[in-house]
Amino acid sequence: MSEATADAGSGESTLGNTDGRLLIAGGVVGAFALLFVVGTLFPDSTVGTLSYLLLQPGPWSSMLTLAVPITLAAVGGIFAEKSGVINIGLEGLLIISAFTAIFAADTTGSLWVGFGAAILASVLLALVFAVVCIEFRADQIIAGLAIWLIALGFAPFAARIVYGSPNTVSLTNSVPAVRHAGIPVVSPVFQTLSTTNALGPAQALFRASPSVYLMFGVVALGWYLLNRTNFGMWVRASGENPKALDTSGVNVHRVRYAAVLLSGVFAGMGGAALSYNIGQFTGSGQTMVNGKGFIAIVAYLFGNYNPVGAMLSTFLFTLLEAIQNPLQTAGIGVPSDLIGTLPYIGVIVVLALVGRTRIPEAAGDHYETGEDR
Repeated sequence: MSEATADAGSGESTLGNTDGRLLIAGGVVGAFALLFVVGTLFPDSTVGTLSYLLLQPGPWSSMLTLAVPITLAAVGGIFAEKSGVINIGLEGLLIISAFTAIFAADTTGSLWVGFGAAILASVLLALVFAVVCIEFRADQIIAGLAIWLIALGFAPFAARIVYGSPNTVSLTNSVPAVRHAGIPVVSPVFQTLSTTNALGPAQALFRASPSVYLMFGVVALGWYLLNRTNFGMWVRASGENPKALDTSGVNVHRVRYAAVLLSGVFAGMGGAALSYNIGQFTGSGQTMVNGKGFIAIVAYLFGNYNPVGAMLSTFLFTLLEAIQNPLQTAGIGVPSDLIGTLPYIGVIVVLALVGRTRIPEAAGDHYETGEDR
């Protein structure tokens, strides 16, 4: 099929990018190993302090929690872009679902209702985006920015109407923060053994919030759908060669609609998880989402449109973000302003090392059934 031809034609580029990613992964693992060795030999040094901090469960727990909305949005973005629709409105989907989750849960007293409402709100906004881009052939970048700006304006405005402030305060105290839950039997064991610092990262994993386990499940599901089902094959073909898919009898528009709506489902989960983590919606400034939707785009590009790769890329960013406060309080002699730039410096360095990621051949292109390309 022509998709295979396209993949073969880009084989050299893809191989180069893969080598770059493997080099970065090896470098990160090697850096951590060296850090722990030096930290063990010189515990009173700055490296020793950093090594000690990274053996505590706190930074790893924060890493996992911060990664949830970014990873879920990234998985959704993968489906949309692999189908040929570039959805840079992920930020807006996260914003609208974060507010809706709190509002619905606060109104009904049910976290599950809030979760479902958040997904529904995100899907409806994604549907608007899909109709504008697929039916009316609008520029996908401009449409995505419009979705973001609509959500950025509407959610804080709605919060002011309902709560009198862009930062919501529960009317009924029915939206508690959903944090550590853990796995029965396993979690108590790690808690008992918590005196051993080396178990810190494991404690963070086995005592995580439900949203973290949801993230792992969605990543596995996303990978399976994309690589092991007919739907995933259609999505990939829609983004690589929609004419070939159309010729085979599959409706390209339906596949793209399904992929964009699926991005709404996953982003809706991410927005709900974000607001449930603190039990409220913060609408000041760029809202509590604060660029996570755009970081999700970087994550799946670095992850080469692979849900697992996107999640691991997100972990790199969120770990750098999670260690900011511990580094500042540890007094290691680095200015706090410089420490605050670590996550973004990490993103820039990673992108520079990886180089150009090959996007789907027909990403951003409009397609009409039967048209000649």
